[in-house]
Amino acid sequence: MSVPGPPSPDGVLAGPPEVLEAGDLTPGLSDTSPDEGLIEDLAVEDKAVEQLAEGLLSHYLPDLQRSKQALQELTQNQVVLLDTLEQEISKFKECHSMLDINALFTEAKHYHAKLVNIRKEMLMLHEKTSKLKKRALKLQQKRQKEELEREQQREKEFEREKQLTAKPAKRT
Repeated sequence: MSVPGPPSPDGVLAGPPEVLEAGDLTPGLSDTSPDEGLIEDLAVEDKAVEQLAEGLLSHYLPDLQRSKQALQELTQNQVVLLDTLEQEISKFKECHSMLDINALFTEAKHYHAKLVNIRKEMLMLHEKTSKLKKRALKLQQKRQKEELEREQQREKEFEREKQLTAKPAKRT
């Protein structure tokens, strides 16, 4: 067999092509049956697959384990952050409720001041009504006294007129 020469500058082979004759074997093919080397090839392929798998695992496994560890740490940190966030939210709710409570206390102070003012007004009105009642009682007593004096004056005048009226003398 002759080997073709180097290609010419135009890309065409310089030598003649090889011609196979009827008894010649095809280059690269064996005379054996196709099933004869299959079992040996499978054993070799299993070893090769196993070695390739071990190599692949040994190459990527440490990185995967580190990634797994990092993910576990991140998950734990997220849990801690969620707990902290829930605590902060509850604190904000407490602060908000405290603001509500403060507003209620402010409103209560306002209404307490109103009640105090109403009480003062009621006491002042009570004092005024008490004074008015006393004055009305004094006026009533004065009127009754004046009425009594007038009545007594009328009786005296009536008696006086009676005495002043001429009485016929008794004839005996």
